Amino acid sequence: MTKLRITTMASMAVMILSLSGLVISPADAAVDRSGKVCVQEGMVVSSGGVTNTCAKTDKGLFYTPSRKLSGSLTVVCGATEAWCGAMTKAFTNKTGVNTKFVRLSSGETVARLDAAKNNPEFDVWHGGPADGFGVARIGNLIEKYLSPTRNMIPAKYQDTDGYWTGVYVGALGFCSNTKELKRLGVAVPRSWADLLNPKLKRQISTAHPSTSGTAFTTLWTQVTRLGSEEAGIAYMKKLHNNILQYTKSGVGPVQIVGRGEAAIGIVFSHDCVAGAEQGLPLKVSFPSEGTGYEIGGVALVKGAKNPEAAKAYIDFALSAEAQNLGPTVAAYQVLTNPRTKLDRRMVALKKLAIVNYDFEKAAASKKALTARFDSEVAVAPKV
Repeated sequence: MTKLRITTMASMAVMILSLSGLVISPADAAVDRSGKVCVQEGMVVSSGGVTNTCAKTDKGLFYTPSRKLSGSLTVVCGATEAWCGAMTKAFTNKTGVNTKFVRLSSGETVARLDAAKNNPEFDVWHGGPADGFGVARIGNLIEKYLSPTRNMIPAKYQDTDGYWTGVYVGALGFCSNTKELKRLGVAVPRSWADLLNPKLKRQISTAHPSTSGTAFTTLWTQVTRLGSEEAGIAYMKKLHNNILQYTKSGVGPVQIVGRGEAAIGIVFSHDCVAGAEQGLPLKVSFPSEGTGYEIGGVALVKGAKNPEAAKAYIDFALSAEAQNLGPTVAAYQVLTNPRTKLDRRMVALKKLAIVNYDFEKAAASKKALTARFDSEVAVAPKV
């Protein structure tokens, strides 16, 4: 076989694989895939600072118009440090955009976005319950962005108008230290009523709903299952007697309970599962009367300094490639992209009693309801 023929055949092979999106050219050689055929919906490819997303159209799968990315990106992230780090590192490695994150709870994020709305310090908000994103939408702190990968995500996991899209789902549950429960002579809780047991006085750890999206999910779950804000606040007043302390972050109670400082934490179940994997004596259970859940979102911050990179990051966050990183860093939320891998440590949502959680109503009520919690519950003397 002649040298010319070998070279020609090799060139054709590279061309075919490149068109299919299976081979990415060297980082120093930009490839414009705009409008070309691709093979996996939602796949984000990047080379030489040029990024494209494989999108579904009426005529098939084609790459979106190219984005020439540069500069840096700052993500405010509402999940665990490990999860946030894995996502931002993977995006940097893929695109070359220097991406860093700041880990904040949902309430803190909204406050920071509002304080810096005239000179935003973040480009993307990634992770944290959807009602927090709803508050940000009401406050004009996030912008619409219709990622082409939204088409893959079930409609129930996204904002209809495109202000945020869900990347994961988590169910609220009880995280119990089995050794402490045995010492107290208390069974693993299976209902919200069980948490009012006098034997659990100062034995329950939960976050504060003003700062934590997890804790606001707890509060709104009571409002929903009991039928009114009055009834929800009344339940939280009773529970207050058994609260050891209100943490700032929703994941905080996992370590407190794991150390035996409290017997039960109210958390998203995936955080308790991760704690148990660290060797802590923790067991997850769920309330029979119904529990709330979160849709962890991703959104474009209004006035982002690097909007092109921010949009590319959102495309990436919705991809199966990015979402599959979760279980590799002990993040066991249920994933929203249907092409992701199922992990046995993820909660089976269909097996739980779930309340009819209205995220838009929760967002609209959050400011006033958390103010009531501050004035009527959090400062009340414990009897």
